[in-house]
Amino acid sequence: MHESPGWDTPVLQSVRPVVAASRFVTTSPEAVERVADWMAFEEFAFPEGILQFDLGDDPDRLTDAVMLISCLNFAFSDFSTGTKFEVSYQGRLWSDTEAMFASLHRALGAGEPVLDGAWMANVTRAQLARLFAGNIELPMLDERVAILHAVGATLVERYDGRWHRWVRTCAPAMYAQGDGLVERLVAEFPRFRDVSAYHGHEVALLKLAQLSLWMLHLVHRRFGDLAVGDLASMTAFADYIVPVALRLTGITAYAPDLEQRIARGDLIPRDSDEEIEIRAHSLHATALLTEAINRRRPPALRLVIPQVDYRLWKAYHATFWPHHLTRTVMY
Repeated sequence: MHESPGWDTPVLQSVRPVVAASRFVTTSPEAVERVADWMAFEEFAFPEGILQFDLGDDPDRLTDAVMLISCLNFAFSDFSTGTKFEVSYQGRLWSDTEAMFASLHRALGAGEPVLDGAWMANVTRAQLARLFAGNIELPMLDERVAILHAVGATLVERYDGRWHRWVRTCAPAMYAQGDGLVERLVAEFPRFRDVSAYHGHEVALLKLAQLSLWMLHLVHRRFGDLAVGDLASMTAFADYIVPVALRLTGITAYAPDLEQRIARGDLIPRDSDEEIEIRAHSLHATALLTEAINRRRPPALRLVIPQVDYRLWKAYHATFWPHHLTRTVMY
């Protein structure tokens, strides 16, 4: 029997049928315990995220930056070559999501009004290509333009063009009988509706919706003005990198054909059984690992799932080991 209350939340409930019926991906409970035996004694720092870059101390500006990042936080590898998006900035090379953070910070420093919904609603492809100038063109640039246009239009129409005004209208929780941040994001902004169908089951993976709330929590906890009361309800963020970490630690295993397809760089179609199983097992396995780690730590040092997710992501986000490739705006 699971010890964490998070197992009863919508996302983990929705992945249970996938885990039970999977044909391409498996999770090893024995490997979970083996990894927890050594990982439990590590230091789990909170991620810095956008706070790696100086955005000032205005909570509203920080909220606007977090939510803009959340809209664009997907697909950082070229689908034909597997090359990761990288940016040189402030004397170092940034990769993957952190390269996006660096690009947006560079744009803000240059006076670009990227946090304004009106700018989002009217940005051109050429403007976005210049903003994200790096080693390669940022993948799925046309999709990013379309997302910003839709999000910007909604912000201008309903919230004076600013994400922080939207946040203030929500309950400070993930779930609050329809008024929680995750619930409202999915309902009002379709780009966050990360839901798949698996043999008749609706699977709510909600990667970016949850990640945006986690980032808001990290940014605002120093101000004390956005206390998220149900962090234990948050899962891992089903992306490309955490599956690699789980695969390399032996916690998950793939069917040989799927392993070969990933190694060749074949596209794994969005909403295919293979893609859904990879993501569902990432959420399930990371929840198991967090629970196993917490059994080995004193109560005052117990973790929430996103801390374990970050530990896995940070260690492997720049690895040369191939991850699955799926054309999607959801991760």
